[in-house]
Amino acid sequence: MKTVDARGLSCPEPVILTKKALAANEDSYEILADRVTSRDNIIGFAEDYGYKATCTEENGEFKIILKK
Repeated sequence: MKTVDARGLSCPEPVILTKKALAANEDSYEILADRVTSRDNIIGFAEDYGYKATCTEENGEFKIILKK
């Protein structure tokens, strides 16, 4: 599982990093984010590309798991 650390970044940077990672066409990814807007944008973007997204939050940070 490839991990993308998008913590501390403002949109659209987390989505751009996610897009670059998805180009590898792997089955699953872990995306780390620390902003609600980033979380929502990453999930929306990934779902448009056919990935199912699940998200957990801990101490204000989000772990988004994307699976084909």
